[in-house]
Amino acid sequence: MTIRKIIPAPLLAVCAEIAARRETHATLDSLFTYAGASGEPPEGSKSTKALAWLRATNKDATIQPLDVLGRLIEDYMEGLVDPDDYFYKDKIKDRENLVQLLGQSELQYIKGGKIVGTLGSPSRTLEEFVREKNIASIDAEFNRALTNVEANPREAVSAASNILESICKVYIEEENLEHPAKQDLKPIWTIVRKDLGFDPSMVEDKDLQTVLSGMISIVEGIGALRTHASSAHGAGKRSYKLEPRHARLAIHSAHTVALFILESWQKKKGS
Repeated sequence: MTIRKIIPAPLLAVCAEIAARRETHATLDSLFTYAGASGEPPEGSKSTKALAWLRATNKDATIQPLDVLGRLIEDYMEGLVDPDDYFYKDKIKDRENLVQLLGQSELQYIKGGKIVGTLGSPSRTLEEFVREKNIASIDAEFNRALTNVEANPREAVSAASNILESICKVYIEEENLEHPAKQDLKPIWTIVRKDLGFDPSMVEDKDLQTVLSGMISIVEGIGALRTHASSAHGAGKRSYKLEPRHARLAIHSAHTVALFILESWQKKKGS
């Protein structure tokens, strides 16, 4: 049974303010109805209506308020934002505020209009989820990185690399392998891939050789991009002009590699 959680008051207030500012009365009614908010449209101004509607949703025991919230902010979180749009900065700021408030409430937005709890209680770390092979939670970490793509692509690239590093470090510890002198992504990835047999020279199928070679290059590229262009080491005198599309490429590539590592690890344990 799903535990019913209400929309926290600070998040509720900001969502109402954003919706009132960015919607007309007609589109506000349509949006809240689509999201599954409780009851008929309340009377009053747009801000009064939005706030009252969210409060009613929180009180309605037949509704999951966070499901409503996810659908309500879906376009605000995922909609394409044109840099030439007069309201571009406001829309990016709205997205950043929502991400921040969700995080403060130990919630996060997942692509597709979903709100879920974060991994972030002090006793639960990413390393623990890797040890448990909890792929759903690791997916959530990658989705969390994706929420930063538009507002901060450099931070998103750093997050993608950090997730791969965590997976590799846990693998090395769990398998009692020797740690490399440097703890950057490339050297720890090299140890993991060799132990799991990700060596193109040991594979007879030429097509699979090509895929494995490409995967090795991808991981090394993500590590280099983190060093030279992410937020991890500062921009320096010359900053890469990272765009959201670059960050998405890095995150989705890292996600694919991460799942392949975990699935291969599970197969190794099973055999």
